Amino acid sequence: MPNAPHGSEPPRRGFFKQLAVASSALPLMGGAASGVAMPAQAAATPEAAATLPDPLPGYQSFSPDEAAFVEALVDTLCPADAYTPSGVDCGLAVYIDRQLAGSFGQGDRRYRQGPFQPGKPQFGWQFPLSPEQFFKAGVAAANAELRRRGKSTLDELPTPEADAFLHELAEGRVKTEELDLGVWFNELVYPLFNEACFSDPIYGGNNGKVFWKLIGYPGLPATHALDIVQFRDKPFPGSSKPMSIADFS
Repeated sequence: MPNAPHGSEPPRRGFFKQLAVASSALPLMGGAASGVAMPAQAAATPEAAATLPDPLPGYQSFSPDEAAFVEALVDTLCPADAYTPSGVDCGLAVYIDRQLAGSFGQGDRRYRQGPFQPGKPQFGWQFPLSPEQFFKAGVAAANAELRRRGKSTLDELPTPEADAFLHELAEGRVKTEELDLGVWFNELVYPLFNEACFSDPIYGGNNGKVFWKLIGYPGLPATHALDIVQFRDKPFPGSSKPMSIADFS
């Protein structure tokens, strides 16, 4: 990311604040959108990043090839810099893996009996695959498309090329016979990435609460009803030490 002009907010920090507002994973009763002011600078310096706990070990859903793809994806979307460590170190790949291995990924409570007919885009993807199956099919299709272009798999691409390919996916410019990679990326992959950034750390992502600290989010919203009133448009003193579910157990 380019350096921010003097006195302005760093671009990546502003991006994550916008991402937090858009993310369904972050309850905003006590966060940025509710009027609690953000601290002047995030605490996620390289020194702070070095103190993060190790991400949860192992994958429960991903094969080695899928893990390599997802690790490259989250590191491209969240590169290590002065504000956070890499996406892998932040636990983003682990979060996605755990979600796909769990009830969400297995299609719990999702109707998959058909018939499946073309529908309006706002109806979302309409076919019998579970989210885990859809995710894995998309990884295979994306790597197959790269091979058709004479490229390596995503994890072997230089970062600028990987970034350009992900932009193509997001813009719906990658057409394959296997599936709609635009729908795959925008309706499954990127939402999971958003959730991984701002979820409670017990679910594997947001390791060390790094993204909560980055945007000044104080943690569990149920304890902040009065804080919203008392600290509206003011710095909240507890934002540097956000509280997770584990802190209350």
